[in-house]
Amino acid sequence: MKLLVTGGAGYVGSVCAARLVEFGHEVVVVDDLSTGHADAVPDGCRLVQADLADVADPLLAEGFDGVLHFAAKSLVGESMQDPAKYWAGNVLTSLRLLDAVQRHGTPRLVFSSTAAVYGEPDQIPIPESSATRPTNTYGATKLAIDHAITSYATAHGFAAVSLRYFNVAGAHGLFDEPATTETHLIPIVLQVALGQRDRVQIYGTDWPTEDGTCVRDYIHVTDLADAHLRALAACRPGEHRIYNLGNGAGFSVRDVIEVCREVTGTAIEVETGPRRAGDPAVLVASSAKIQSELGWRASRDLRAMAADAWQFTQARSSR
Repeated sequence: MKLLVTGGAGYVGSVCAARLVEFGHEVVVVDDLSTGHADAVPDGCRLVQADLADVADPLLAEGFDGVLHFAAKSLVGESMQDPAKYWAGNVLTSLRLLDAVQRHGTPRLVFSSTAAVYGEPDQIPIPESSATRPTNTYGATKLAIDHAITSYATAHGFAAVSLRYFNVAGAHGLFDEPATTETHLIPIVLQVALGQRDRVQIYGTDWPTEDGTCVRDYIHVTDLADAHLRALAACRPGEHRIYNLGNGAGFSVRDVIEVCREVTGTAIEVETGPRRAGDPAVLVASSAKIQSELGWRASRDLRAMAADAWQFTQARSSR
Protein backbone atom coordinates (compact mmCIF):
# COMPACT_ATOMS: atom_id res chain seq x y z
CA MET A 1 0.00 0.00 0.00
CA LYS A 2 0.97 3.62 -0.43
CA LEU A 3 0.71 5.22 3.00
CA LEU A 4 1.09 8.73 4.41
CA VAL A 5 2.61 8.96 7.90
CA THR A 6 2.07 12.35 9.50
CA GLY A 7 4.63 13.20 12.17
CA GLY A 8 6.83 10.42 10.83
CA ALA A 9 10.04 12.16 11.93
CA GLY A 10 9.02 11.86 15.59
CA TYR A 11 9.62 9.02 18.04
CA VAL A 12 6.57 6.80 17.51
CA GLY A 13 5.90 7.94 13.95
CA SER A 14 9.42 7.10 12.77
CA VAL A 15 9.29 3.61 14.29
CA CYS A 16 5.90 2.98 12.69
CA ALA A 17 7.24 4.22 9.35
CA ALA A 18 10.21 1.86 9.70
CA ARG A 19 7.90 -1.09 10.38
CA LEU A 20 5.77 -0.20 7.35
CA VAL A 21 8.87 -0.14 5.14
CA GLU A 22 9.96 -3.49 6.59
CA PHE A 23 6.61 -4.93 5.49
CA GLY A 24 7.04 -3.63 1.96
CA HIS A 25 4.76 -0.60 1.95
CA GLU A 26 5.49 2.64 0.09
CA VAL A 27 5.74 5.35 2.76
CA VAL A 28 5.59 9.13 2.52
CA VAL A 29 6.39 11.07 5.71
CA VAL A 30 5.13 14.60 6.27
CA ASP A 31 6.65 16.48 9.21
CA ASP A 32 7.44 20.14 9.87
CA LEU A 33 10.45 19.05 11.99
CA SER A 34 9.41 21.37 14.83
CA THR A 35 9.96 18.47 17.23
CA GLY A 36 10.90 15.68 14.82
CA HIS A 37 14.30 15.04 13.25
CA ALA A 38 15.02 14.46 9.57
CA ASP A 39 17.60 11.78 10.40
CA ALA A 40 14.89 9.81 12.20
CA VAL A 41 12.98 9.26 8.96
CA PRO A 42 13.71 5.67 7.83
CA ASP A 43 15.58 4.92 4.62
CA GLY A 44 13.15 4.22 1.83
CA CYS A 45 10.67 6.90 2.92
CA ARG A 46 10.04 10.13 1.08
CA LEU A 47 10.12 13.10 3.46
CA VAL A 48 7.94 16.13 2.86
CA GLN A 49 9.05 18.87 5.24
CA ALA A 50 6.00 21.05 5.66
CA ASP A 51 3.12 21.97 7.94
CA LEU A 52 0.51 19.24 7.55
CA ALA A 53 -2.30 21.81 7.45
CA ASP A 54 -0.74 23.35 4.36
CA VAL A 55 -0.02 20.19 2.38
CA ALA A 56 -2.66 17.64 3.39
CA ASP A 57 -4.85 18.38 0.37
CA PRO A 58 -2.20 18.39 -2.40
CA LEU A 59 -0.47 15.37 -0.86
CA LEU A 60 -3.58 13.21 -0.65
CA ALA A 61 -4.49 14.27 -4.19
CA GLU A 62 -1.59 12.04 -5.26
CA GLY A 63 -3.65 9.03 -4.19
CA PHE A 64 -2.98 7.06 -0.98
CA ASP A 65 -4.30 3.81 0.43
CA GLY A 66 -4.25 5.14 3.97
CA VAL A 67 -3.02 7.65 6.52
CA LEU A 68 -1.38 7.04 9.89
CA HIS A 69 -1.77 10.26 11.85
CA PHE A 70 0.86 10.94 14.54
CA ALA A 71 1.51 14.66 14.03
CA ALA A 72 0.56 16.53 17.20
CA LYS A 73 1.62 18.91 19.93
CA SER A 74 1.94 16.64 22.95
CA LEU A 75 3.33 18.36 26.07
CA VAL A 76 0.70 18.41 28.81
CA GLY A 77 2.16 21.35 30.72
CA GLU A 78 2.58 23.46 27.61
CA SER A 79 -0.98 22.67 26.56
CA MET A 80 -2.27 24.29 29.75
CA GLN A 81 -0.07 27.37 29.32
CA ASP A 82 -0.69 27.87 25.59
CA PRO A 83 -4.03 26.24 24.72
CA ALA A 84 -4.38 28.08 21.41
CA LYS A 85 -1.26 26.34 20.12
CA TYR A 86 -2.89 22.98 20.85
CA TRP A 87 -6.37 23.69 19.56
CA ALA A 88 -4.92 25.04 16.34
CA GLY A 89 -2.00 22.65 15.96
CA ASN A 90 -3.93 19.50 16.86
CA VAL A 91 -7.61 20.05 16.11
CA LEU A 92 -7.61 22.49 13.19
CA THR A 93 -4.76 20.64 11.47
CA SER A 94 -6.59 17.33 11.90
CA LEU A 95 -9.76 18.83 10.42
CA ARG A 96 -7.75 19.90 7.36
CA LEU A 97 -6.49 16.32 7.12
CA LEU A 98 -9.99 14.86 7.45
CA ASP A 99 -11.29 17.21 4.76
CA ALA A 100 -8.51 16.01 2.44
CA VAL A 101 -9.18 12.35 3.29
CA GLN A 102 -12.85 12.84 2.39
CA ARG A 103 -12.20 14.91 -0.73
CA HIS A 104 -9.72 12.50 -2.27
CA GLY A 105 -11.36 9.25 -1.20
CA THR A 106 -8.54 7.99 1.01
CA PRO A 107 -10.07 4.75 2.31
CA ARG A 108 -8.51 4.35 5.77
CA LEU A 109 -7.11 6.34 8.68
CA VAL A 110 -5.33 5.24 11.87
CA PHE A 111 -5.11 7.91 14.56
CA SER A 112 -2.55 7.88 17.36
CA SER A 113 -4.72 9.14 20.20
CA THR A 114 -4.07 9.09 23.95
CA ALA A 115 -5.44 7.54 27.13
CA ALA A 116 -5.27 11.06 28.60
CA VAL A 117 -8.82 11.46 27.22
CA TYR A 118 -10.05 9.52 30.27
CA GLY A 119 -8.64 11.95 32.84
CA GLU A 120 -8.78 10.45 36.32
CA PRO A 121 -10.67 7.19 35.70
CA ASP A 122 -13.08 5.39 38.01
CA GLN A 123 -11.96 1.95 36.83
CA ILE A 124 -8.48 0.38 36.51
CA PRO A 125 -7.44 -1.03 34.06
CA ILE A 126 -9.29 1.53 31.92
CA PRO A 127 -11.73 0.05 29.35
CA GLU A 128 -12.90 1.88 26.24
CA SER A 129 -16.31 2.30 27.90
CA SER A 130 -14.88 4.60 30.58
CA ALA A 131 -16.14 8.17 30.69
CA THR A 132 -13.95 10.61 28.76
CA ARG A 133 -13.17 13.65 30.89
CA PRO A 134 -9.66 14.91 30.13
CA THR A 135 -8.00 17.05 32.78
CA ASN A 136 -5.69 18.95 30.42
CA THR A 137 -5.87 20.72 27.07
CA TYR A 138 -3.73 18.12 25.32
CA GLY A 139 -6.18 15.32 26.21
CA ALA A 140 -9.14 17.53 25.31
CA THR A 141 -7.78 18.20 21.82
CA LYS A 142 -7.17 14.51 21.18
CA LEU A 143 -10.71 13.70 22.29
CA ALA A 144 -12.09 16.40 19.96
CA ILE A 145 -10.20 14.80 17.07
CA ASP A 146 -11.65 11.39 17.95
CA HIS A 147 -15.16 12.87 17.87
CA ALA A 148 -14.44 14.48 14.49
CA ILE A 149 -13.13 11.20 13.06
CA THR A 150 -16.34 9.44 14.12
CA SER A 151 -18.44 12.10 12.36
CA TYR A 152 -16.40 12.03 9.16
CA ALA A 153 -16.18 8.24 8.98
CA THR A 154 -19.94 7.92 9.44
CA ALA A 155 -20.79 10.66 6.95
CA HIS A 156 -18.28 9.79 4.25
CA GLY A 157 -17.80 6.04 4.64
CA PHE A 158 -14.06 5.84 5.16
CA ALA A 159 -12.56 3.44 7.69
CA ALA A 160 -10.86 4.62 10.88
CA VAL A 161 -9.24 3.29 14.04
CA SER A 162 -8.01 5.29 17.05
CA LEU A 163 -5.46 3.88 19.49
CA ARG A 164 -5.31 5.24 23.04
CA TYR A 165 -2.27 4.64 25.23
CA PHE A 166 -0.10 6.21 27.94
CA ASN A 167 3.72 6.00 28.01
CA VAL A 168 5.99 4.69 25.26
CA ALA A 169 9.54 3.47 25.85
CA GLY A 170 12.36 1.47 24.29
CA ALA A 171 14.05 1.68 20.92
CA HIS A 172 13.67 0.02 17.54
CA GLY A 173 16.94 -0.36 15.68
CA LEU A 174 18.19 3.15 14.98
CA PHE A 175 15.04 4.80 16.30
CA ASP A 176 14.60 6.00 19.86
CA GLU A 177 13.11 8.81 21.92
CA PRO A 178 14.67 12.20 21.12
CA ALA A 179 17.58 13.29 23.32
CA THR A 180 15.78 16.50 24.23
CA THR A 181 12.95 14.71 26.03
CA GLU A 182 13.17 15.38 29.78
CA THR A 183 9.64 14.68 31.01
CA HIS A 184 9.53 10.85 30.76
CA LEU A 185 10.75 8.65 33.57
CA ILE A 186 12.90 6.08 31.74
CA PRO A 187 14.98 8.66 29.80
CA ILE A 188 15.45 10.64 33.03
CA VAL A 189 16.66 7.55 34.92
CA LEU A 190 19.06 6.69 32.10
CA GLN A 191 20.42 10.24 32.16
CA VAL A 192 21.29 9.68 35.82
CA ALA A 193 23.06 6.44 34.87
CA LEU A 194 25.13 8.41 32.33
CA GLY A 195 26.00 11.09 34.87
CA GLN A 196 23.95 13.74 33.08
CA ARG A 197 21.70 14.16 36.12
CA ASP A 198 22.45 13.79 39.83
CA ARG A 199 19.35 11.88 40.89
CA VAL A 200 15.79 10.82 40.11
CA GLN A 201 12.96 12.56 41.92
CA ILE A 202 10.17 10.37 43.34
CA TYR A 203 6.99 12.32 43.98
CA GLY A 204 5.32 10.60 46.90
CA THR A 205 6.06 7.30 48.62
CA ASP A 206 2.72 6.95 50.42
CA TRP A 207 0.45 6.13 47.49
CA PRO A 208 -2.04 3.23 47.91
CA THR A 209 0.14 0.91 45.80
CA GLU A 210 2.30 -2.09 46.61
CA ASP A 211 5.51 -0.10 47.12
CA GLY A 212 3.99 3.31 47.82
CA THR A 213 4.94 4.92 44.48
CA CYS A 214 2.74 5.74 41.50
CA VAL A 215 2.01 3.01 38.95
CA ARG A 216 1.99 3.86 35.26
CA ASP A 217 1.47 2.02 31.97
CA TYR A 218 4.40 1.56 29.57
CA ILE A 219 4.42 0.02 26.09
CA HIS A 220 7.48 -0.79 24.01
CA VAL A 221 7.59 1.42 20.92
CA THR A 222 7.85 -1.61 18.60
CA ASP A 223 4.73 -3.17 20.16
CA LEU A 224 2.97 0.16 19.69
CA ALA A 225 3.99 0.37 16.04
CA ASP A 226 2.75 -3.17 15.48
CA ALA A 227 -0.60 -2.21 16.99
CA HIS A 228 -0.88 0.55 14.39
CA LEU A 229 -0.17 -1.96 11.61
CA ARG A 230 -2.87 -4.28 12.94
CA ALA A 231 -5.26 -1.35 13.16
CA LEU A 232 -4.54 -0.44 9.54
CA ALA A 233 -5.47 -3.95 8.44
CA ALA A 234 -8.61 -3.94 10.60
CA CYS A 235 -10.14 -0.74 9.23
CA ARG A 236 -13.72 -1.23 8.01
CA PRO A 237 -15.63 1.26 5.78
CA GLY A 238 -17.93 3.59 7.68
CA GLU A 239 -16.63 2.48 11.10
CA HIS A 240 -14.48 4.29 13.64
CA ARG A 241 -13.11 1.73 16.07
CA ILE A 242 -11.38 2.77 19.30
CA TYR A 243 -8.92 0.56 21.16
CA ASN A 244 -6.97 1.08 24.37
CA LEU A 245 -3.43 -0.25 24.58
CA GLY A 246 -1.87 -1.33 27.88
CA ASN A 247 0.61 -3.79 29.30
CA GLY A 248 -1.82 -5.27 31.80
CA ALA A 249 -0.69 -4.22 35.27
CA GLY A 250 1.63 -1.24 34.91
CA PHE A 251 4.93 -0.55 36.66
CA SER A 252 5.66 1.54 39.73
CA VAL A 253 8.25 4.31 39.80
CA ARG A 254 10.45 2.10 41.98
CA ASP A 255 10.00 -0.80 39.51
CA VAL A 256 11.33 1.38 36.71
CA ILE A 257 14.29 2.63 38.72
CA GLU A 258 15.26 -0.85 39.91
CA VAL A 259 15.11 -2.37 36.42
CA CYS A 260 17.21 0.51 35.08
CA ARG A 261 19.76 -0.13 37.85
CA GLU A 262 20.00 -3.77 36.81
CA VAL A 263 20.23 -2.99 33.09
CA THR A 264 22.82 -0.21 33.42
CA GLY A 265 24.80 -1.71 36.30
CA THR A 266 24.87 1.67 38.03
CA ALA A 267 23.68 2.86 41.43
CA ILE A 268 20.97 5.35 40.54
CA GLU A 269 20.43 7.86 43.32
CA VAL A 270 16.89 8.88 44.17
CA GLU A 271 15.38 11.72 46.13
CA THR A 272 11.89 11.46 47.58
CA GLY A 273 9.50 14.33 47.90
CA PRO A 274 5.80 15.03 48.44
CA ARG A 275 3.08 14.02 46.02
CA ARG A 276 2.36 16.28 43.07
CA ALA A 277 -1.15 17.72 42.98
CA GLY A 278 -3.33 16.00 40.40
CA ASP A 279 -1.27 12.80 40.10
CA PRO A 280 -3.49 9.69 40.24
CA ALA A 281 -2.05 6.67 42.09
CA VAL A 282 -2.50 4.26 39.18
CA LEU A 283 -3.01 4.78 35.44
CA VAL A 284 -3.20 1.58 33.41
CA ALA A 285 -5.20 0.93 30.22
CA SER A 286 -6.95 -2.32 29.45
CA SER A 287 -6.05 -3.96 26.14
CA ALA A 288 -8.68 -6.71 26.44
CA LYS A 289 -10.70 -5.43 23.47
CA ILE A 290 -7.81 -5.21 21.01
CA GLN A 291 -6.51 -8.59 22.21
CA SER A 292 -9.90 -10.13 21.53
CA GLU A 293 -10.63 -8.44 18.19
CA LEU A 294 -7.18 -7.95 16.61
CA GLY A 295 -4.99 -10.39 18.51
CA TRP A 296 -2.58 -7.69 19.72
CA ARG A 297 -0.88 -7.77 23.09
CA ALA A 298 2.20 -6.09 24.53
CA SER A 299 4.98 -8.67 24.14
CA ARG A 300 8.04 -6.77 25.43
CA ASP A 301 8.47 -6.24 29.17
CA LEU A 302 9.97 -3.40 31.19
CA ARG A 303 13.45 -4.92 31.04
CA ALA A 304 13.33 -4.97 27.23
CA MET A 305 12.23 -1.35 27.16
CA ALA A 306 14.99 -0.25 29.51
CA ALA A 307 17.68 -2.38 27.82
CA ASP A 308 16.84 -1.13 24.31
CA ALA A 309 16.73 2.48 25.47
CA TRP A 310 20.01 2.09 27.40
CA GLN A 311 21.82 0.59 24.42
CA PHE A 312 20.64 3.42 22.19
CA THR A 313 21.41 6.08 24.83
CA GLN A 314 24.98 4.83 25.25
CA ALA A 315 25.55 4.78 21.50
CA ARG A 316 24.16 8.30 21.12
CA SER A 317 26.24 9.72 23.99
CA SER A 318 29.46 8.31 22.45
CA ARG A 319 28.97 10.05 19.10
